[in-house]
Amino acid sequence: MSQHYPFTLEPLPYAYDALEPQIDAETLHFHHDKHLQTYVDNLNKTLEKVPDYHDWSLEKLITQGDSLPEAIRTPVRNNAGGVYNHQLYFRCMGPEKDTRPSQKFMEELNRYFGSFEDWKEKMKTAAVTQFGSGWAWLVVDQEGRMHVVKTPNQDTPLPSFMRPLLLVDVWEHAYYLQYQNRRPEYVDRWFSVINWKQVEENFEKSFGC
Repeated sequence: MSQHYPFTLEPLPYAYDALEPQIDAETLHFHHDKHLQTYVDNLNKTLEKVPDYHDWSLEKLITQGDSLPEAIRTPVRNNAGGVYNHQLYFRCMGPEKDTRPSQKFMEELNRYFGSFEDWKEKMKTAAVTQFGSGWAWLVVDQEGRMHVVKTPNQDTPLPSFMRPLLLVDVWEHAYYLQYQNRRPEYVDRWFSVINWKQVEENFEKSFGC
């Protein structure tokens, strides 16, 4: 994600109805075209009058946010995180249903979580127990070890020196049109649209793992 100001809306990598019935077209349209676009617009508006930071990437804005002028730190944190998180979320899903990780990646999951099913349970628990809005993540640390973590609002694991591999959005706008308050059901069905090829590509790029 090396894009810098002015940031643009990254196209959805599949059709709006490609994730149905797990995530319906109406939800995907509003989530991508409305919510993500708003984060992009607000981030550009925040950075417009501070040209010294126009060449900063999303990751730099997130990881070095404490170096920004105090007046823009919070809106940059919120909106840069919103763009980064959503772009990764949409990339990590795909139209192929119920795919599984490769044997190599499955071995990594087994090493750190015991089994694929144990990882799913831990991921679901993190997603369901995140109070209010936020995210559940599969991440890898600098030693190549995998963890499941959760973050509130639009925070990311990047400032903790962990590289995101996969995430699930548990803001209500990600599921409420279709699932109302049934977050656990949404998470259960989200597992079946994970794009494991993208997740494994993220892993290969992380800290040279």
